[in-house]
Amino acid sequence: MKASTYRAPDFLAAAERLGVEVIRVVDTPGPYEGERDGVLYLDFHDLPSATAAIVDQARRQPISALLAVDDAGTLLAARASAALGLPHNEPEAAEAARDKYRMRRLFAARGIPVPAFRRFTTADDPAQVAAAVSFPAVVKPLRRSGSQGVIRADNPAGLREAIARLRPILESDGRPGPHPFLVEDYLPGVEVALEGLIDDGRLHVLALFDKPDPLEGPFFEETIYVTPSRLPEATQSAIAAATESAAAALGLRRGPIHAELRVNDAGPWLLEIADRSIGGLCSRTLRFGVSISLEELILRQAIGLPLETAREEAARGVMMIPIPAAGLLRGYRGVAEARSLPGIEGVEITAPLHNEIVPLPEGSSYLGFIFARGEDPAEVEAALRRAHTWLEFDIQPVIPLATHRP
Repeated sequence: MKASTYRAPDFLAAAERLGVEVIRVVDTPGPYEGERDGVLYLDFHDLPSATAAIVDQARRQPISALLAVDDAGTLLAARASAALGLPHNEPEAAEAARDKYRMRRLFAARGIPVPAFRRFTTADDPAQVAAAVSFPAVVKPLRRSGSQGVIRADNPAGLREAIARLRPILESDGRPGPHPFLVEDYLPGVEVALEGLIDDGRLHVLALFDKPDPLEGPFFEETIYVTPSRLPEATQSAIAAATESAAAALGLRRGPIHAELRVNDAGPWLLEIADRSIGGLCSRTLRFGVSISLEELILRQAIGLPLETAREEAARGVMMIPIPAAGLLRGYRGVAEARSLPGIEGVEITAPLHNEIVPLPEGSSYLGFIFARGEDPAEVEAALRRAHTWLEFDIQPVIPLATHRP
């Protein structure tokens, strides 16, 4: 897991409920690698060394399952599980789920509908890139998440601007270029997210989320997720079938998946599928059986316990509170009032005070999360929107410091 992941506390709480001992493995490149206070700090990019360290840890402390809680750990979990002989997705499948270009090629080879796409790099002439694609187009990194770096362009000039804006995002990890990116046709339609568990290649749909706010660009900031979906049952079945086919195309055989699709008159189109569960704190919208969390369900599968995948009947939803402007978060108001509204189950502000916040496309996080529950999806959506109107954030612009060069 990343040191900054949202997900760890909920997984650790689920493990405690199940009485499962956990060894945390945290992505920490550089001189801080090693074991300290029961936590294993490794460089996830150095897969051979990180895999060897986990295998060595297993000699001292038996390991029954490895589970990645976010994108950063999926490939390492697959490789280390293979080395230890534990149930796992093949590393090639995990790699395909991390690389959007490889993913689309596998989808297309299986006849799974995907938008037309091409791979380029930052070494390519943007004018030649613009001449080679159709418009409107969407530019996106191969490996980022949270819609970071995803930009719509409606014409060649817009595409050149999008590539110029994407370049520093791709270079921000300090790795040598040129850096690859994807340009694909923009797909009109409504967007949905499917949360599921794969068991021996078979998909168990845990939830289908509607995204009622239009995602038309130029950036693609997700806000509201609501379940159950209000789409026709036949459409929901087609979405599930397309997702199961997509998982099979990548070679995913077990574990959690999170899929993003667009739906229009031609049916469902796969945007991407990840071999991990939903990001942020969004999983808190889901409960199964007798108040079982999504994290507990995932852990149950990982260690071979019986599964209860029947979701609570109430409608639920979450709003990922968008960042309206870049700057320093100095304060916020209205949380108590928002929490007191009918249908609201919780409001969590996760952005730390006095820290810089960055909106899309450069950023990839949110100010926080609003959770709601109700009799039907429309009631939940309305509650989320009402709660959001109560929240006010004090964001102070960052003034760059002038530097003097002799």
